Amino acid sequence: MTALCLALVTLLAYLPAGSHGYLSYDDGDYVTDNHFVQNGLTWAGVRWAFTTWHASNWHPLTWLSLMLDCQLFGLNAGAEHYVNVLFHAANAVLLLLLLVRLTGALWPAALVAALFAWHPLHVESVAWISERKDVLSTFFAMLTLLAYARYAQSRAGAGGQKTGIAGPGPVPASPRPGLDYYLALLCFVLGLMAKPMLVTLPFVMLLLDYWPIQRVAGGPSKPGRSSFRRVAACNLRLLTEKWPFFLLVAASCVVTFLAQRAKAVLTLQQLPPGVRLENSLLSHVRYLGKTVWPVHLAVFYPLPRHLAWPDAAAAGAFLLLITMLAWHWRRSRPYFLVGWLWFLGTLLPVIGLVQVGTQAMADRYTYFPLEGIFIVAAWGARDIVARCRLGTVAPSLVAGAALIACLLQTERQLSYWRDNETLFGHAVAVTQNNDVALVNLGVALEKRGRRPEALADYENALRSNPRSVEAHNNFGNLLRDEGRFREAAAQYCQAIALDPRAVTARENLGSLLAGQGHFEQAMEQYRQAARLAPADPHPRFLMGKALLRQGRDIEAVASFRQALRLHPNDPQTLAFLARVLASDDNPRVRDAAQALACAREANRLTGGGQPFILDTLAMAYAEGGRFQDAQRIERQALQMARAAGLAETNEMSQRLQLYEEGQPWRQSFTHTPAKN
Repeated sequence: MTALCLALVTLLAYLPAGSHGYLSYDDGDYVTDNHFVQNGLTWAGVRWAFTTWHASNWHPLTWLSLMLDCQLFGLNAGAEHYVNVLFHAANAVLLLLLLVRLTGALWPAALVAALFAWHPLHVESVAWISERKDVLSTFFAMLTLLAYARYAQSRAGAGGQKTGIAGPGPVPASPRPGLDYYLALLCFVLGLMAKPMLVTLPFVMLLLDYWPIQRVAGGPSKPGRSSFRRVAACNLRLLTEKWPFFLLVAASCVVTFLAQRAKAVLTLQQLPPGVRLENSLLSHVRYLGKTVWPVHLAVFYPLPRHLAWPDAAAAGAFLLLITMLAWHWRRSRPYFLVGWLWFLGTLLPVIGLVQVGTQAMADRYTYFPLEGIFIVAAWGARDIVARCRLGTVAPSLVAGAALIACLLQTERQLSYWRDNETLFGHAVAVTQNNDVALVNLGVALEKRGRRPEALADYENALRSNPRSVEAHNNFGNLLRDEGRFREAAAQYCQAIALDPRAVTARENLGSLLAGQGHFEQAMEQYRQAARLAPADPHPRFLMGKALLRQGRDIEAVASFRQALRLHPNDPQTLAFLARVLASDDNPRVRDAAQALACAREANRLTGGGQPFILDTLAMAYAEGGRFQDAQRIERQALQMARAAGLAETNEMSQRLQLYEEGQPWRQSFTHTPAKN
């Protein structure tokens, strides 16, 4: 009943997530711009999931879960949000079951699970589709620990099997670990394949061996006078029995480093060791502060411009004091040491000593580590209630009030995740010098047609961080759209100078140069972009368009085909290639059958609702001599274009007239350079 109530309240609390959409921040890489994911579960997608380092990670199980979403629901943000919520609710229930099995104490376990389920710091992991890896990896982490608990308790003695609290007997030797051990190993593998942050999970197993399973010689339940050699031998067995787990940890660390080193990991020159250490110490304390008082939570926390050693030293002293207290109470309050080391240890991979990305900290990083702090809080509260003889009414009211406060703040924090403008506007409001949030807010405003506000956000981002590649690139886009080509080119060049691997800036500079007739310079930018992003079809698509503008139609068609080999289901490339094959004034280029096949596929992928693609489909029908079909489709395209207020209706009318006369459409794609 407790588990059912926990799950139902969690599902109700996160019910609004179903109305949220995709975000511009990472959701493109994971879903909306990822054709492998959008195609659902295919053999090509499965192969890609296990071999790619896309988004600077190797997490094939996460990719497969997102593919399954698209297979079942299509491109449906609400459904994908609900899947995250279901995993989160399941994780809370599994945590409850784990703690009850390990300790036999229902109410402290229920408090830990409720805090985990309803704490606002966990909204980011649940409400962000790209963080499927968080909820999915934790799901398998909980299954790993449950299987390990069964295995360890069976090894610890009959007392543990009977009451759920392991007895103090020695660790027996056995040649065969048993089914539970191998089940734990399998779940651990799956967890690492969802998110490699779980590399510290074997250390959590060792902590559970100390308390509450109590397999550690010299632990809280057996502080006797055994010889050092006996204690060391007994504890060494606990380490050696986990050697397959540590082997998997080593392999995962190597793969993760290789996946992230090219783009995500900052060098020591970019972020010196001293700054990393300072930020690490301060972040620990900030995480604890936001656990107690979860306000001013943001999707992105920028690295501070200036980190002061006095603040870092004070933070280090505070952490050391808690660690000393935990060690001092290791026998009388073993949960304190276990919970505290759980928090410190599981946070270690993301605390910034190996800096991945430019954030100082992130709410999502606390998703699994905070379970340790919640264990300290719940069992500590139980001890205080018992020592002070407070009864049950007052502590229950306090715990209930704390949980209600968490739920209310979770609802508030969840509301910020409904769209890009709200999310990044809130981040700008609660942080300082946040160029990443300003750039993303500018993108959201630009998509809504609020260009002056977007321009102001890009300028503010550059004032906050003059080295922001994204701000320079986006600022350049707005200047280009205003016809200020030289200023736009300067912004693109600045972005490339700051980061020579800035593919998007190179593509935008190439398009600007091509529009002005500087084709060779444009092609060089496209070639560099294609070299830097060999799996990205967009540079090849842009090269094809530039070749068309030069009258090199046959080469352009070859470039479009290269793009389609990389992304066979891209409607834009399919439609553009079909347009060329159906209407090019060079007869050696035209191919009615292939044009029709490409146009039909593009129309299928877009649901038959795009005027441009319908117009292209009509061209393909006309090229093949099917003028009645061409007329019918062109009338549909014309009706949609007029309803949408598009400017191309005159040309569509001309094409319709030709089809009625039994003639196909012909056009030249040669480009007339724009003037500045």
